[in-house]
Amino acid sequence: MTTRAALFALLLATAACTPGGGAPGNTTAEAGAGIGVDVAGLNKAVKPGDDFDEYANGGWRARTEIPADRSNTGVFLEVFNKAEANNLAIVQAALKANAADGSDQRRVADWYNAYTDTAAIEARGLAPLGAEMDDIAGLPDKKALSAMLGANLRADVDPLNATDFETGNLFGLFVAQALDRPDATVPYLLQGGLGLPERDYYLSDKPEMATIRSQYRAYVGKLLSLANITEPDARAQRVFELETKIARAHADIAASQDIHKADNPWKKADFAKKAPGIDWDGFWKAAGLGTQQDFIVWHPATVTAVAKLVESEPLQAWQDWLTFHRINEVTDVLPARFDQAHFDFFNHTLNGQPKPRPRDKRAIASVNEWLGDAVGQLYVKDYFPASSKADIQAMVKGILGAFDKRVAALPWMADATKAEARRKIAGMQVGIGYPETWRNYAKLEIKADDPVGNLRRAELAEYRHQLAKLGKPVNRGEWWMTPQTVNAVNLPLQNALNFPAAILQAPFYDPAADPAANYGAIGAVIGHEISHSFDDLGANFDASGRLRNWWTPQDLARFKASGKALAAQYDAYEALPGLHLKGQQTLSENIADVAGLAAAYDAYRASLNGKEAPVIGGLSGDQRFFLAYAQAWRDKSREQQLRSRIATDGHAPARWRAQTVRNLDAWYPAFEVKAGEKLFLTPEQRVKVW
Repeated sequence: MTTRAALFALLLATAACTPGGGAPGNTTAEAGAGIGVDVAGLNKAVKPGDDFDEYANGGWRARTEIPADRSNTGVFLEVFNKAEANNLAIVQAALKANAADGSDQRRVADWYNAYTDTAAIEARGLAPLGAEMDDIAGLPDKKALSAMLGANLRADVDPLNATDFETGNLFGLFVAQALDRPDATVPYLLQGGLGLPERDYYLSDKPEMATIRSQYRAYVGKLLSLANITEPDARAQRVFELETKIARAHADIAASQDIHKADNPWKKADFAKKAPGIDWDGFWKAAGLGTQQDFIVWHPATVTAVAKLVESEPLQAWQDWLTFHRINEVTDVLPARFDQAHFDFFNHTLNGQPKPRPRDKRAIASVNEWLGDAVGQLYVKDYFPASSKADIQAMVKGILGAFDKRVAALPWMADATKAEARRKIAGMQVGIGYPETWRNYAKLEIKADDPVGNLRRAELAEYRHQLAKLGKPVNRGEWWMTPQTVNAVNLPLQNALNFPAAILQAPFYDPAADPAANYGAIGAVIGHEISHSFDDLGANFDASGRLRNWWTPQDLARFKASGKALAAQYDAYEALPGLHLKGQQTLSENIADVAGLAAAYDAYRASLNGKEAPVIGGLSGDQRFFLAYAQAWRDKSREQQLRSRIATDGHAPARWRAQTVRNLDAWYPAFEVKAGEKLFLTPEQRVKVW
């Protein structure tokens, strides 16, 4: 979600899965006027102190079915569906407008029409990939291979804002200010090259991973066969063996999240010395970075090892690998047999999703991904009132103030460390609803009869947009999400937060709801993103976004001890028999959950101005606050999707994020939680990071 890491892991942008949310019909209005809590969704047969998530959401879960085109359901899907309906109205208006060539409305209409014209897609077959396939087949040597690998480089990873390390290209690029130079924008090079989600899928000895590997090899072979590639099975085996070697060179998730391992400045000339095997001059020239001198290499050992593979592995293996990935990237706009094969493996096998999403809805998602600001400008005009923005601004101010008071009152933190932390809070830039400036798509050519070309040109346009930031002053007001995104984000290099308009609606935020519910739901989201500035990653950055240790040794040791205790708490959760959560992998998000919920609670209590909240619907203010928090995490997931998230995600699954309440003292009297109940922690065991 979706981040430093975005609060919801950005999963709502995909057809495969959504990380939380309530089924339609469980809305705030139906829960009772002004309560803001779904009373009918409770399971009162369970003690809150034994399983708070089940108490808050068990009734809802028992009567909720996961839609066939989803791998899970919950509140985030409910809010996503609202945003999607708004986006559909915007797209339909663009289709009817017959707007002028070169206008954003025309681009939206042409993109949508190209994506949904399946008859034309079938008629074209693989013709849109013909030139690419010929170029790959015609590669004469490793020098030409290096240039092609560079030409395919895209700005398709985001390790700091979205914990997104995945790219099918050999490497991924992220463009942002330098870790130790807040006034300089540089390109970051990250590991890539895998078709499966991450290295453990190739290397784990677990039986379920071995099964997935076998199914993945079969999928690669099927895709090549559908493309009339000769000897598809033998080529698929070569692709898989090459990716397995790449996977062995990869850093794991925990190592990738360690910012101190990522701060590796390289000059352009260093690549040939430190990572021989690739013609780096040809690579960088083809990538449009021939004159760039300064880089940060996030995964230096991986880059070195993969460069050796470029040199040592047969050219044919790399040609097979390129052929597969270039087809795999665009299956949704190829004939139905390709689209279905991709769905069968990535959505059904990996995430348990029974049916694909309707094509028109996938088209809307595609428009939003590649023409996001064009849709976003219309979205905020029609669906985000100024009153909501003002209300959220006031709430943000209160939660920032509450966080500042918590820091000021910490008994264990030295005055110098407190001063640095409070300076960071005071300088935080908070964007609410939408950016101040919008993306210009004037140079992006969209054709109503070329969906594959549209995707390729949009990827390249995004890449060039990112490269254009090099050598320019750092824009600390830059947005990394569109207004119609149901998510929120912390931007550690900018010391900034973004809260898009789409998440600022019921049941996260309802201007008609009781304040306790709003503070428990959207308030906790706000607190979560603020807290990311002080999680195990964010705490490494100062108020200017510079990677710098501003802690005394004693304070840092105390902070790390709290993190270790929280990681152990999550390690103990068993999601499925024998499958435990990964406390270290999810630590940043867990710290943000604990600290954010605590700040939101303090801000809620402060908003009462010393008075006690009224009892509404038989629930006290504190009860409504904590129930609204837990119900914001209501989720029902398919087993495959749950396993996939635990293996790869930096966020704990939603059901266990709801259990965060056990670390707040105020939760215990609110629900009369007693020693001996499963979630009970003694005051000394409750983790209070901030």
